[in-house]
Amino acid sequence: MVSLNKMTIIGNLGSEPEMRFTPSGRPVTSFSIATNWRYTTAEGERKEDTEWFSVVAWGKLAEQCNQFLTKGRLVYIEGRLRLRTWEGQDGKTRARNEIIAEKVKFLDRQGAPAATGEAKPDDVEPAGDVEPDDIPF
Repeated sequence: MVSLNKMTIIGNLGSEPEMRFTPSGRPVTSFSIATNWRYTTAEGERKEDTEWFSVVAWGKLAEQCNQFLTKGRLVYIEGRLRLRTWEGQDGKTRARNEIIAEKVKFLDRQGAPAATGEAKPDDVEPAGDVEPDDIPF
């Protein structure tokens, strides 16, 4: 049987990207994305809800996200949803849904690289499966 795990969101960065390295030296960058949903209630009142997503990028894509993304920047994220669990300092099990980015498109011109020999941020394909030992947190 075929299965599919795919997330697509467009939103604004809610925080500066944070890049770390696994013990083996592989880069990983995490950041948050806010999406807004505007609607009108039955009473005619206009409302807006904000949803927050945690995004994790690996390898070359992690390096590009760390270099080119800044808080507030509009981005398109495509990836897969993963539930990460860990044990907190208090001994309780914690869980968080994360989007593992496979493609990131920068939708605005803010912070775009100069037209010199710098690398332009393009779509980057995933660098392969992530082993649990590679996760630095």
